[in-house]
Amino acid sequence: MPCVFLALKIGKVNWQSKLNKAEHHTSDYNSSEVILRRGQPFSISLNLKTTVQSWDNITFIASTGPSPAESQQTKATFTLSEEGTSGWSAAQEPSEPRCLNFTILSPADAVIGRYKLKLQVLAGNRVFSKALGEFVLLFNPWCPDDDVYMAKEKERQEYVLNDSGIIFQGLEKDIQPEAWNYGQFEEDILDISLAILDRSLNHREDPAVDVSKRNSPVYVSRVISAMVNSNDEKGVVEGKWSGKFRSGTNPLRWSGSVSILRKWYRARYRPVRYGQCWVFAGVTCTVLRCLGIPTRVITNFNSAHDKNLNLSIDKYIDMSGNTLDLTEDSVWNFHVWNESWFIRRDLGSFYDGWQVLDATPQEKSKGIYQCGPASTRAIKEGDVNLDYDSPFVFAAVNADCVTWIRYSKKRKERIYSDTRKIGKFISTKAVGSNSRVDVTDNYKYPEGSSKERQVYKKALKLLGVRRPGKRTKISRPRRRFSRARSAQTPTISGKLILEESPVIGQDIPLTLTLRNLISDFKTIKVKLKASAILYTRKPKAEILQLQRSVKLGSEEEEQISFKISYSQYKNHLMDDRKILVTAVCQIKRGASLLVEKDIVLQDPFLIIKVLGPTVVHKPVDVEVTFTNPLSDEVTHCVLRAEGSGLLKEQLRIHVERMAPMETSTVQFEIIPYRSGTRQLQVDLVCTHFSNIKGFVMLDVAPAQ
Repeated sequence: MPCVFLALKIGKVNWQSKLNKAEHHTSDYNSSEVILRRGQPFSISLNLKTTVQSWDNITFIASTGPSPAESQQTKATFTLSEEGTSGWSAAQEPSEPRCLNFTILSPADAVIGRYKLKLQVLAGNRVFSKALGEFVLLFNPWCPDDDVYMAKEKERQEYVLNDSGIIFQGLEKDIQPEAWNYGQFEEDILDISLAILDRSLNHREDPAVDVSKRNSPVYVSRVISAMVNSNDEKGVVEGKWSGKFRSGTNPLRWSGSVSILRKWYRARYRPVRYGQCWVFAGVTCTVLRCLGIPTRVITNFNSAHDKNLNLSIDKYIDMSGNTLDLTEDSVWNFHVWNESWFIRRDLGSFYDGWQVLDATPQEKSKGIYQCGPASTRAIKEGDVNLDYDSPFVFAAVNADCVTWIRYSKKRKERIYSDTRKIGKFISTKAVGSNSRVDVTDNYKYPEGSSKERQVYKKALKLLGVRRPGKRTKISRPRRRFSRARSAQTPTISGKLILEESPVIGQDIPLTLTLRNLISDFKTIKVKLKASAILYTRKPKAEILQLQRSVKLGSEEEEQISFKISYSQYKNHLMDDRKILVTAVCQIKRGASLLVEKDIVLQDPFLIIKVLGPTVVHKPVDVEVTFTNPLSDEVTHCVLRAEGSGLLKEQLRIHVERMAPMETSTVQFEIIPYRSGTRQLQVDLVCTHFSNIKGFVMLDVAPAQ
């Protein structure tokens, strides 16, 4: 009986913070909470005010959610003597007279989230209870029995513990790395990630059932894909792909997830304006890594948005090369999504591994804007009948691309058909470095192979698409010239050539080369057009329009040189740096030809120098040198810096005025607070041109 009385005389509960954090790989979380991973024992000590001779008839109760219930795996009752039916267990370790040590083990399929732990002691007909405190339980990629288990330590370090990364953007022939600060261990981010789950439609409809399903990474990741966009549930980020961004932040100006998530949280869950695909993917990666699900960011170049899921992207232009809005299909220069690693108990072990998630709101799934998880194995094998949203992802990497000239409402001509354009150079950051890794083979078999055609036919059949399954084989012209591809035999070819690497602030010289492929004399009417475009290839503004007439003799080649001057594009590329140049070449008797060239203007480099060794808690200066690339004076620029483990909040330094082509240098101080490899990002924001960005990797030594 004295033991029972003393159960209420616990002086202090020691959660063995340092030991548990190290064992559970949660030391990096900037939080005072107890953060643990499921399927792994943790230690707890109870300091008593009086000596206890025995410790019988005690029970632990772990509970989570608003309505804990053992039937829903949100409440676990277990004793020292035996494992509970829930899979939770406790054991007493060697102890001192006034200090009792226990280890508690959660099951590998426990619900994740914030728990309360309570101790109960039974004495006759009386029960004495003591609240021991709270802890947060996460997914555990280190536990072989967890659905998110990842066998290789280097991959766990990359896909769970790395708090910075690279998101690839640009064009298939000009892939650019952009730094992104995930910051999943920064202050408040874990609280925010759990709050995202609690703000979902599922939780608002039935909180108890929603929480009970949080043992599944399939369920949790799908909820996050819906909640990162704001379309249905007032989630984190509001998307915007056209117009001005005066009522929010231009998506190009975000460089990390932390400021976005904090802004959403501190504004009482008001969606943050604005995001585009890489922003949605960056935020999703932060939240899922924070919760313990291995996650990476993927970029698909020439990504198809197949609205009607017929695996064909039809583009219509008029005789001047203007894109006509006759279809909702589109091809983006690139699209960014996520992959998370876990097994698929709902599909079978063949589909385990990387699963596609896409938080960018493009199409509804089950009534709301969410996408995935779709198994990459299912995509590669054409199993588009499997959950979730595999038809949409399959089309994004496999659809055919067909271009038509529309002469009138009744007359159109197919001038280009390509089975290999879509889904190129699918990219992600390498494990342990900032190099690019091509993962296209994870999504499809080699283009043109018999297996690839077989999979394509299979997908058409499963989707119920009634069109010939055999894909037209397109012969590859030499020297990468574009050719007319229609019912008629091609008679001319063409290519647009950049004379030099285009730099913001300078003229852009180009050459159109046309070649007669046959012996007949030809007169070709050429309409040249240049437009400022978004990365979705949607035109924003016309920059240039020219017409030329070219005469070609037998197998003759002719060149048309022209330039896009800075004065022509400067008012249209302040937010983005992308130009689409088109040449529509018409022959009196013969197939028309469309030649296209995507251009991304290069910004001048930022030069970042760290002026000393980087050591935890030791100040060090950083010097940044940058140049105004324009022949105009620029004003009201801002230099911004951020980096997890280096700066707790984004640093902003105002640069009031820069003369034409002026080079400036700015210094600022950082005080690292976490050791290891850290990413420092710096960018120059200005209304006169798009952001100039740079980053540097730092090896921060522990405090001496």
